[in-house]
Amino acid sequence: MRGEYMGSLVQLENVTKVIKGRTVLSQVTGTFGRNQITGIRGENGSGKTMLLRGISGLIKTDGRILFDGKEQLANGKFAQNMGILIERPGFLNEFTGYKNLELLALLDRKKREIGDEIKKTLELVGLDPNDKRKFGKYSLGMKQRLGIAQAIIFKPDVILLDEPTNAIDEGGVEELINLLLKLRQQETTLIVASHDSSFLQKIADVTFVMKNGVLSEGEA
Repeated sequence: MRGEYMGSLVQLENVTKVIKGRTVLSQVTGTFGRNQITGIRGENGSGKTMLLRGISGLIKTDGRILFDGKEQLANGKFAQNMGILIERPGFLNEFTGYKNLELLALLDRKKREIGDEIKKTLELVGLDPNDKRKFGKYSLGMKQRLGIAQAIIFKPDVILLDEPTNAIDEGGVEELINLLLKLRQQETTLIVASHDSSFLQKIADVTFVMKNGVLSEGEA
């Protein structure tokens, strides 16, 4: 186990989700260590995206989801201080990447004066903070990079990333690996879902396997 283990931060107890009679999450139980990178490996439709949506509070689930031993997600409420990249980020096409992040900061008075942080974060994910192109003109890879930027910019305690390597070239994937390992060193807890086993092997301290809505232990 590569990261320094400091106990469980996120705990799942019999988390279940049924949609139109179909069980998409089946009594999922597991713990995700503090200040670690936990990988969830699974193919499309395996349930890994739905699990991240449940952990984040985007959907209601049966069972229990706890943070630091406290059930903070009752009734679909969001956990505090969490960065999320799940499916397609909802950015505004008519604004630049910088402006989109600036608008997110305006939603929280405490985070409004973060111009320098926006620039640093865009550079971290391989985007030019001075790029005047609108988001609608971004390539798929650029859109994915901006999605990662919005997940990490406010330095959350927990970061959830769903298929973060989508549309990113080989060089960009290596940059992403270095970024995630750096975030872990900064005492951030990351849960990363991906179908790419080689990518997860490079970053994850612990790996789970997701199949047909069931979570099981995988290789470290």
